[in-house]
Amino acid sequence: MSIKTAVMNGVATIEIARPEKKNAITFAMYQAMAEALRSAQDDGAVRAVLITGQPGIFTSGNDLEDFVARPPGGDSPAFQFMKALIGIDKPVVAAVTGAAIGIGTTMLLHCDLVYVSDEARLAMPFVSLGLVPEFASSLVFPQLAGRAKAAEKLLLGDPFSAQDAVDLGIANAVLPAAEVVNHARRIAERFNALPPGAVRETKKLMRRASAELVLQTIGVEGQAFTARLQTPEAKEAFSAFFQKRKPDFAQFS
Repeated sequence: MSIKTAVMNGVATIEIARPEKKNAITFAMYQAMAEALRSAQDDGAVRAVLITGQPGIFTSGNDLEDFVARPPGGDSPAFQFMKALIGIDKPVVAAVTGAAIGIGTTMLLHCDLVYVSDEARLAMPFVSLGLVPEFASSLVFPQLAGRAKAAEKLLLGDPFSAQDAVDLGIANAVLPAAEVVNHARRIAERFNALPPGAVRETKKLMRRASAELVLQTIGVEGQAFTARLQTPEAKEAFSAFFQKRKPDFAQFS
């Protein structure tokens, strides 16, 4: 299994562990992460969740071969993971251990505390694949970063640094690569000393105003995303990726 889970000292850890494929996420991995989040929600011994990756790589996003073979739709594991992450009322801490591409960045928008390695590079290159943003990033990211900065990252797909992630409101702090996971774990363990009911209620209150709109946006984005997969633009982008060439979008209007 490419997702490792463990519960220790009140922290449920979800580790993306497929370094040979740059932690690219498959159908089965989404399912495993969704199940791990639901299990953490139901486990009274769990006070917080820690999501992390491997040294040098958080995740490169979707495994495109698996993605093409089993495109998302309806209540697919990718959407189950999204719903589980936005639905959990316990704090979620992310340790971004390196590159975070696509959903590797958009999932951070729904974590409560995010700590980023100084080696990390983040990007949301959906448009370059002929697709549209997902995980309510078209809503949440402009709210955090402002319209102009969001346009750079979502329309142009510009990659950005760990410090940029802090400046854009995605992350709390940048740490040396060797320290990021341990620091994030220490932060997650702090919830063992805090009243769990007050923590959960505070998280709910912080998200109350936008909770319904986030769910609606995930649904609208999901429909557009699924439809875009069938377009000539997306087919050209994916063909170019697999053939290791630059895509040619000049033919489209």
